[in-house]
Amino acid sequence: MTDHIHESHPEIAKRLKRAEGHLRSVIAMMEEHRACVDIAQQLHAVEKAISTAKRALIQDHIDHCLEDAVGKEGRAQRASMDEFKTITKYL
Repeated sequence: MTDHIHESHPEIAKRLKRAEGHLRSVIAMMEEHRACVDIAQQLHAVEKAISTAKRALIQDHIDHCLEDAVGKEGRAQRASMDEFKTITKYL
């Protein structure tokens, strides 16, 4: 197994740790019988944070791993890779 360390990984880990803290807060809110609207709002924030981290990880993988594997490309292949990067933003 090769190491897959990228410059973005520490920032992504920081985002996930922040989301983890928010999730713990949501659990506490539920245990304290807080209003469902407040809980749902916080769950939405946790979900968004995880989604953002996932998107950043995927984009980083495309930028560093896939492009390195593909190597130098012609114009047609470059356009396909750019389109692929664009569509992955909607994951």
